[in-house]
Amino acid sequence: MNTRITKSTMLVALLGLSSQLFAQDTPTTPPTGGRFGEKSFRTWSVGVHGGILSQNTFLGKGSVDAREFKSIGYGGFIKKQILPALGLQADFLRGDIKTANYLGSNVEQKNSIQWSGSLTAVLNIANFSLNTENAVLIPYVKAGAGYMSSDSQVGTTEVFNGREGWFIPTGVGFKFGVAKGINIDLGYDINFIKSSPTVKNAYNENRFSYSHVGLEFALGNKENSQLQNYSAVADLRKQSAEESAELRRALSTAEQNAQRDREQYAKDLADDDNDGVANKFDKCAGTAAGTVVDGSGCPLAAPKTIIKETTVITEADRKVVRDAISNLEFDLGKSTIRSKSFATLNRVAGLLVEKNFSLKLAGHTDNTGGRELNLRLSKDRAESVKAYLVSQGANASRIEATGYGPDQPIATNKTAAGRQQNRRVEFTLY
Repeated sequence: MNTRITKSTMLVALLGLSSQLFAQDTPTTPPTGGRFGEKSFRTWSVGVHGGILSQNTFLGKGSVDAREFKSIGYGGFIKKQILPALGLQADFLRGDIKTANYLGSNVEQKNSIQWSGSLTAVLNIANFSLNTENAVLIPYVKAGAGYMSSDSQVGTTEVFNGREGWFIPTGVGFKFGVAKGINIDLGYDINFIKSSPTVKNAYNENRFSYSHVGLEFALGNKENSQLQNYSAVADLRKQSAEESAELRRALSTAEQNAQRDREQYAKDLADDDNDGVANKFDKCAGTAAGTVVDGSGCPLAAPKTIIKETTVITEADRKVVRDAISNLEFDLGKSTIRSKSFATLNRVAGLLVEKNFSLKLAGHTDNTGGRELNLRLSKDRAESVKAYLVSQGANASRIEATGYGPDQPIATNKTAAGRQQNRRVEFTLY
């Protein structure tokens, strides 16, 4: 009666484990700590195996004349991977174990495993990935508990039939990943028989070994990796390479855009006809050398001779210039004037037109960056202010634009406030 209860309990446990085989895979956070978000894995697998049973084990002690190549075993398993390194496996095994010279005679002894079922924990010792997301080599150890039914026969004499009892399966092995979700399994198991003295006595030293080779197949979406084969280090290396490639593409695009802007800027501020008006604002391109032009680059109908005996600059004139200087802003690292500066620059342009003043523009920078770059930036910013004033009607021939880079600081470059003061364009009326 107790034997039936035990057998029933074992079968119910194994059926309960396998009943979830076709459950949908759920997202599992990878061992990297979630850097790549949630990732789905295949956690269920099935396998088949076959090999050689023997009453001899590497643990030594007694030895029998085993007929290993006649002692064939086979079976299968269902496995649930709980963690990347830990799985729970339900095993089935059957086969015959044959030996010669029973009790010194030449009579053959045969122990038949009619069936056996066990539940084992499988611990992956390492995961060798060779820079791929799926492992190539996984060594493992396993141990658990099982229940078996066994027959024993000496020659033609039956010793016992259908004896059942507990055993403890242990083992070591290697899994080789041959494809995504497919592994070759090489293992060596030692099974310790714990029940029924009659059964134990039929097996040399109360144990038997099983050397086997098999195939394991992961269940679920073929696009997902098998959890036990997943290598977080290889996945991190792959993601880092993709991010680096994306960054290189972004930097290349940014450099191309910057080069295009520089070429367009040089073209816009060039003065091909040397009339003092930049191409961008020159509405009459190609005027002859020496032609007097207005602020838009078009020839004046009748050049005016202006005789100015005295240039009087009032405090109000100086305030217009000071307001323009204090309100002048450029885009960071560029010579493009921001729109908030247009209103005060328009008043300076009006002052130049109304009173025919001359104006010197001197661009300056701090000492951050290379000197050649700062000289070019200070010159470009002064030229940009000149170009804007000319576009508003000022006489280009009365505006001088010069860049001094970092050579004429008015404050220390050791502080942020000092560097801010040194980044400026000076206006000088005369």
